Amino acid sequence: MEELARESISLLASASTEHRVEVAGPRLGSMGAIFIMLKSALGAGLLNFPWAFERAGGIHSALTVELVSLVFLVSGLIILGYASSISGQCTYQAVVKEVCGPSIGQLCEICFVFNLFMISVAFLVIVDDQLEKLCGSLYELITGLPDTERPYHFYTDQRFALVLLCAFLILPISTPKEISIQKYISVLGTLAATYLTIAIIIKYHTMHSVLLHITPLYSSGISSWASTFSVIPTICFGFQCHEASIAIYSSMENQRLTHWAFISVVTMITCLIIYTLTGVYGYLTFGKDVKPDILMSYMGDDILMLIARLLFGISIITIYPIILLLGRSVIQDPLLSWRRRCGDVVTVEFESRSRYTLTFLWITATLLIAVFVPDISKVISVIGGISAFFIFIFPGLCLMFAMQSEPVSCKARVFLTVWGVVTLLCGAFIFGQSTAIAVMQVLGKI
Repeated sequence: MEELARESISLLASASTEHRVEVAGPRLGSMGAIFIMLKSALGAGLLNFPWAFERAGGIHSALTVELVSLVFLVSGLIILGYASSISGQCTYQAVVKEVCGPSIGQLCEICFVFNLFMISVAFLVIVDDQLEKLCGSLYELITGLPDTERPYHFYTDQRFALVLLCAFLILPISTPKEISIQKYISVLGTLAATYLTIAIIIKYHTMHSVLLHITPLYSSGISSWASTFSVIPTICFGFQCHEASIAIYSSMENQRLTHWAFISVVTMITCLIIYTLTGVYGYLTFGKDVKPDILMSYMGDDILMLIARLLFGISIITIYPIILLLGRSVIQDPLLSWRRRCGDVVTVEFESRSRYTLTFLWITATLLIAVFVPDISKVISVIGGISAFFIFIFPGLCLMFAMQSEPVSCKARVFLTVWGVVTLLCGAFIFGQSTAIAVMQVLGKI
């Protein structure tokens, strides 16, 4: 399965080790691997971090959760690199299936599709948020009246604009079998994320002091612990690059585990700096008034943030088809294989018809959810729970299964098995907690 390789970058190709079938193709150096890892991690999750800092009860609490999470984030990346090296596989699902067995491998594929589906929903929610501000700014520009006086018509609703965007732009560029646009926009997401961080810092230092909120650096008390744990899904969503990590590792020139550990640490620390700066300055600017999407906290006519909205909007519109292609491939490939096993010929017409149908259903379903669940924090809570499988649960299982057969010392076997169990249990806790929060949010309990 080549979907993760395609997601990482069009230049990614399966590398050869003593366990692999050698495949010709360009190999990644250290900087290339770090850049692609950053590209995979930095994205829409950045918008939610200032709200997460407020939700955690302050900067100290949020930083503590980030630093503890960083240990498991780096550990998961190293484990996945190790599992890839001993299994000879080059994609996340293939590694899990090879190391843990076909049943767990199928569970991994289901989680992979569902995770991509919810990321697609999150992308459309973000686009919907930005359209709301852009429509308001456009109304003020044309009429000279404030957005609060805008009369309601269905054609002035940003959700109508989102439907048109999906029908006339996202759908046409998502239907092709291969999406060549990815080679031209591979750095756009990273550019948007970096620009947003810089813009938030600039706005903090340039906004009039009376607009800035005096916020505590931390809060104490038993009641704050529940809120502190509730931001873990946001951290998982923001730092998640684990699905692409195996494809990146397989494409590197130097595949020594120590070198991969260095790549993982540098990538995660860089992400930590960017996410923390965004979270701290966004939180200090708006305090408890910060919105789940930080861009929604700024005025619609703010030029600096208008550029950020356009960057994020364009980035998401161009990345959405890639996410759809990856999820569609995992669904369509078994469908085509089943047809072949039944003795039917897979014609070009059947492949095209199934691809168009899956694309239409994917966009329609994600659009409906995005329209009726407009709060990005609720969507990220679900994604963060599923991300726990890729960051904690599957790496923990891979380590536990690997220790049953790999030739290591007894002491190392016991230690690594225990660490795999700890990682697995942490992932199960995060998944359960995130799912419970998401359900309570949907039911209006919190």
